[in-house]
Amino acid sequence: MGTLIVLGVGWGATQPLGKIATQSGHQPFGLIFWQLVICSIVLGALSLPRGRGLVMRRDAMVFYVLVALLGTIIPNFTFYLSVQRLPAGIMSILISTVPMLAFPLALLLGIDRFSLLRVVGLGLGLLGVALIALPGGSLPEPGMAAFLPVALIGPLFYALEATYVARWGTAGLDAIQAMFGASVVGAVICLPIALASGQYFNPFAIAWGRPELALLASSSVHAVIYAAYVWLAARAGSVFAAQCSYLVTATGVFWAMLLLDERFSPWVWLALVVMLSGVALVQPRARDTAPASV
Repeated sequence: MGTLIVLGVGWGATQPLGKIATQSGHQPFGLIFWQLVICSIVLGALSLPRGRGLVMRRDAMVFYVLVALLGTIIPNFTFYLSVQRLPAGIMSILISTVPMLAFPLALLLGIDRFSLLRVVGLGLGLLGVALIALPGGSLPEPGMAAFLPVALIGPLFYALEATYVARWGTAGLDAIQAMFGASVVGAVICLPIALASGQYFNPFAIAWGRPELALLASSSVHAVIYAAYVWLAARAGSVFAAQCSYLVTATGVFWAMLLLDERFSPWVWLALVVMLSGVALVQPRARDTAPASV
């Protein structure tokens, strides 16, 4: 549970920081490339001194590519595209749809069992989201609604990634080593896309301001938090790991208020209590086999 709270608080901070990073006009693939570069540096500094460098086996390379696409390139593209138009608080709310998507996927693959208690916990989380979204929950501008489906693509891919890791593990890599490799491979994949789309930018040729500092901060936090998320998904199952999305919603609201001066109704505070109660009801699944090597 402690790991889950740390994940939620850290990931919640990346939502408003990501919005700040777009305020200089930097486009999604340029931001994603430099995010992956920063993640590679941070995770490499944690992994290489332990003798855990890049593993070039076939199964490891498949893991790197899939996690880079499912967990960073695709969802971050839709995140940066939509957070330019939607409030950070709304983005934090939408991330809580991850468990809704992860639960049926996990049941379908037979890696989690149906439990009424867990359904109640998930229901409380959804109720918490409803308490935020329904009472006076209209968007600041009606045209923003068009970007809600785009914003929901990210949670879908996070659910797919969590389910993949929970089912097939991390190819024998520990969590930091796994995400280091995924970050390096992701940067290699993203660079030609950023160049071809004209979205690449050189951060060393511009004056650094609040957006660039926000990108550096969010990427550094993302590197460590994401490694912990992969570890938790492999150990406790994709549905339990996905519960951090509820905490992302709760803490994301606080971070949005602190960093972006966004304000929310009293319904939000009731929703936070309900969501945390839902998280408390969802416990890690019992494992019938040895845990993944992470």
